[in-house]
Amino acid sequence: MAPRALGVGMNFLRSPRVWLWIAAAIVVVNGFFPALWIFFTSLKLEGELTRLPITYWPQHPTFQNYLQAFREQPLGRYFFNSVVVGVCSTLLCVGVASLAAYALARLQVPRRGLILSLMVGISMFPVASLMVPLYQTFTELGLRNNYLALILPHAALSLPVATLTLVSFFAGIPRDLESAAMIDGSTRVGALWRVVMPLAAPGVFTAAILAFVNSWDEFLLASTLLPAKAMRTLPVGIQLYQGEYSFPWPLISAALVVALVPVALIIALFQERVVGGLTQGGVKG
Repeated sequence: MAPRALGVGMNFLRSPRVWLWIAAAIVVVNGFFPALWIFFTSLKLEGELTRLPITYWPQHPTFQNYLQAFREQPLGRYFFNSVVVGVCSTLLCVGVASLAAYALARLQVPRRGLILSLMVGISMFPVASLMVPLYQTFTELGLRNNYLALILPHAALSLPVATLTLVSFFAGIPRDLESAAMIDGSTRVGALWRVVMPLAAPGVFTAAILAFVNSWDEFLLASTLLPAKAMRTLPVGIQLYQGEYSFPWPLISAALVVALVPVALIIALFQERVVGGLTQGGVKG
């Protein structure tokens, strides 16, 4: 009986489907465990964090940390600032990327391959290398502590990826649809917004979500260009909870959960469009 069971087990492990499930389980645990740990920590009392043995589930769950997080710092204001910067930079990025991608996909643009290669190279620039010129530029323009100081750089930083994502979608849409729209009296820009953009909706959603997440998580520019307390975004505001000699992890975790909820909701609501956009864009490209 034992050799037979061993043989069945070996055949089970030889199945490619089994290894795919194992790999998927590892990815899921790796992705969800840190988020769950942060959420459970936000429900714990300070004393539970130093208690041995370690308790994964809160012994006495409490939402007091969330109330305290809003009392100690203007977390609501930080949240509002992040929403304004994220939404405005995303709209600006997608609008400009749509025009640029349409031109690269439809018009006879000289050196098209070189332009696409430069976009790939520009998207790899570290943000730290842009800090000095951006700081000097926005200081001279008097735009520090202004939403534009983040909206413009965030939109520009996400623009190459958004453009490359949309180029492949626009290239896969039949030209006859635009021709028919222009024959009926529409302009080329009108055909873009009324015909091409709805058909490229998965790519547009993908580009928009990538741009929004990049803006929502960005720390370095936000901490430098918006130093005023009333203008800080969530990533900058959260790091202010730590003291000189103490780290109130329950409060920090509660603030992190507040910052994670919008991104998690967006991805949960539009995950099918995002996955479809990434896969279809890869095939068409």
